[in-house]
Amino acid sequence: MSYNLLKGKKGIIFGALNEQSLAWQTALKAHEEGAEIVLSNAPIALRMGEINKLAEAINAPVIGADVTSMDDINNLLDKSIEHFGGKIDFILHSVGMSVNIRKGNPYTNLNHEFEMKTLDISAVSFHKVLQAAYEKDALNEWASVVALTYIAAQRVFPDYNEMADAKSLLESIARSFGYHYGIKKKVRVNTISQSPTRTTAGSGVKGFDGFINFSEAMSPLGNAPAEAFAEYCVALFSDLTRYVTMQNLYHDGGYSATGVTQQVIDKMA
Repeated sequence: MSYNLLKGKKGIIFGALNEQSLAWQTALKAHEEGAEIVLSNAPIALRMGEINKLAEAINAPVIGADVTSMDDINNLLDKSIEHFGGKIDFILHSVGMSVNIRKGNPYTNLNHEFEMKTLDISAVSFHKVLQAAYEKDALNEWASVVALTYIAAQRVFPDYNEMADAKSLLESIARSFGYHYGIKKKVRVNTISQSPTRTTAGSGVKGFDGFINFSEAMSPLGNAPAEAFAEYCVALFSDLTRYVTMQNLYHDGGYSATGVTQQVIDKMA
């Protein structure tokens, strides 16, 4: 059911790889709610993924961009404004990658060159997108920018590795840039801490099945599915949340506020 929450709004969505992607589901929901969208991903992801299928379904252009490159980001913003015939109302940053995780390097023995790449792609890229938009005055007043994070930024999940550090930095960038962008243009900047979700990126983390099963048992409402994440994103993109900014918002079925559940106690007894 559509409420036309995003009728007339225009936005960029980073990171849609396939139907499992949170960004993919958000693009579908935003389109359903009346938004016009530009899709973007890294060149390698464009080759590996199925983004053209999504682009056809929602009538959206695909503009490749390496989010670590200011030139690519500037080009994406310029072409998006040209496509829309005006400024941008929302952005979803759903970007993250760890070479150390892919290589199986434990947190206590990181390759630090890989770590810098992780931080650049997974966190600093968010600053780069915001900075480019800020300098270009690319966003409308009351625009909404959302990035995807995880509770490992606050709590230890051993196999989440240096991605936990990246998510901590990502959340700090949202607060700091949210302050400056709010003063300048009333632009809102938030992060969503989502339940573990079976995406291509999430499934690459060692022990992911344990993550997702434990989280399900610890969440009073159960894990939030990708479709519900998309609905939450749409709410944050809409005018209904225009005074929400600089927040890390938990979308996790209550996991983040639960010490223990009876279900977990019974399993441990």
